[in-house]
Amino acid sequence: MAHIPDGVLSVPVLVGGGVVTAASLGYALKSLDEDRLPRVAVLAALFFVASLISVAVGPTSVHLLLSGLMGLVIGWAAVPAVFVGLVMQAVFFGFGGLTTLGVNTMNIALPGVLWAVLFGPLLVDATPRRAAWVGAVVAALSVASTALMVALALTLSDTSYMLSARIVLLSYGPLLVGEAIITGFACGFLARVSPDMLAARAMRRGGRIAVSS
Repeated sequence: MAHIPDGVLSVPVLVGGGVVTAASLGYALKSLDEDRLPRVAVLAALFFVASLISVAVGPTSVHLLLSGLMGLVIGWAAVPAVFVGLVMQAVFFGFGGLTTLGVNTMNIALPGVLWAVLFGPLLVDATPRRAAWVGAVVAALSVASTALMVALALTLSDTSYMLSARIVLLSYGPLLVGEAIITGFACGFLARVSPDMLAARAMRRGGRIAVSS
């Protein structure tokens, strides 16, 4: 339930999420290099397709987020990548909502970016084994953070959503394990065949923040 639909959240939560996402988008677009656009486009398309496939878990459903992988590969550019994917899903498939775009983008993209910024330096010159472990940890923490943020958004909107928030937290358990395995495998593979893609670390170049090798 990372895609919170319209009509569920309160106005203050919607506004707060919108402000955070707008600021994140501005920062991400300002620091986005044209050379990385193809990589961003590929991961945006991957997110768009993967997150359309939902798996029922009890009374709710979950889907792949891939936020940890995006954070480690494209850094802050994961924010516009997720935003574009969510817009297309809402417009073409009615998945999620338009008024909740800000909150949904914040909940999905930011955890992956922030955990990648923290752990990304460990991938510089990392062996495939270490890269796999770092990727798995970042993915697991990203999913757990998204679950907490979704539950918090529901609870802050209306205390009657408390039970739903608890169900959401429980439903993310299997997803956490699955994403850790997928991202760990992907990071280990990339570290073996194209390690420069995973040398993600925040560095300042000419006054701009980028995530690159």
